Amino acid sequence: MTGTDDPTKRGRLPRSARRAQLMEAAQSVFVESGFHSAAMDEIAERAHVSKPVLYQHFPGKLDLYLALLDQHTREFPELVRKAVESTTDNNERVAAAVGAFFEFVEREDAGFRLVFESDLTNEPAVAERVERSLDDTADIVSQVVREDTGLPEEQARLVAVALVGMSQVVARYWVAQGAPIPREEAARIVGVLGWRGLTGFPKTGGDEIAG
Repeated sequence: MTGTDDPTKRGRLPRSARRAQLMEAAQSVFVESGFHSAAMDEIAERAHVSKPVLYQHFPGKLDLYLALLDQHTREFPELVRKAVESTTDNNERVAAAVGAFFEFVEREDAGFRLVFESDLTNEPAVAERVERSLDDTADIVSQVVREDTGLPEEQARLVAVALVGMSQVVARYWVAQGAPIPREEAARIVGVLGWRGLTGFPKTGGDEIAG
């Protein structure tokens, strides 16, 4: 095959590869500027394509943003799921789940900003995706809570939502501070806090929490 037979050298990438290229460029712009300040001109320029090429793949800026959000909101609960399935020890499962939050926010692409720090949460399509992702994550953590504490479903879910909220807020704080301590150590500290909180709920056999 000669160089002229290589479609990537002619600038005609396969559709899936071109789409991935455009999404990568768009993500960097959205992370830097937010949705409202990002411009399709800048995204096209950063992807080294013309605007017509960009619009062939994504009819508008919101379509592009939602495609990225779909990617990250599907991916994140799976990170947590794999973390809790990596061991059968509930202490380690809590630590692994917390670690997944820190791993997510530390990624070079900063995709967590689209999920946890979007400037477009008043858009129903965005809010629905973010809420679904957090709900799915809470469902996964809730299973661990129920197994360890014996709490009824709704109570276990409330504890899981608290753990998820704590983990994402602290992980975001950690990365915003420039990761002042190693990721593993930061995740361990938060994991210990979460686990010690769970040990305050001994097996109840399904009884309600005592007042």
